[in-house]
Amino acid sequence: MPIRIASLNPQLHKNGARLHQIMASRLRLHGADHPPSEEEVTLREERQLLKLAKAERLAQAGAPKAKPVKVAKAAKAPKAAKAPKPPKAPKEAKQSKTAAGHKPSRAEKLTKKAENAEAAKKAAKKSAKT
Repeated sequence: MPIRIASLNPQLHKNGARLHQIMASRLRLHGADHPPSEEEVTLREERQLLKLAKAERLAQAGAPKAKPVKVAKAAKAPKAAKAPKPPKAPKEAKQSKTAAGHKPSRAEKLTKKAENAEAAKKAAKKSAKT
């Protein structure tokens, strides 16, 4: 069995070159009427086998290739349901701005000043009457 190589083209080329040399020497020495030698017949048969092998490889390359079977994975057991988390404690109610000790706004200052002024007027009127 011949050694398998990736491409048969180099082997075909070498075989063809040797066959051509032998045929040319036969024609030069004996003429066209002389029958081919054993070596020439052997090279022709080898060339024919190489061409057949090349054609087989081309046909095999064009055929669909066998694909590996996908292995089905084993089904996993379902995970246990997690216990529900306890509800969070309610947040404390926010304090109103006046109770939080924030800096009063300009509008609040003006309303307070107006209230104080009115209260002073009323107080002054009451004391005058009495």
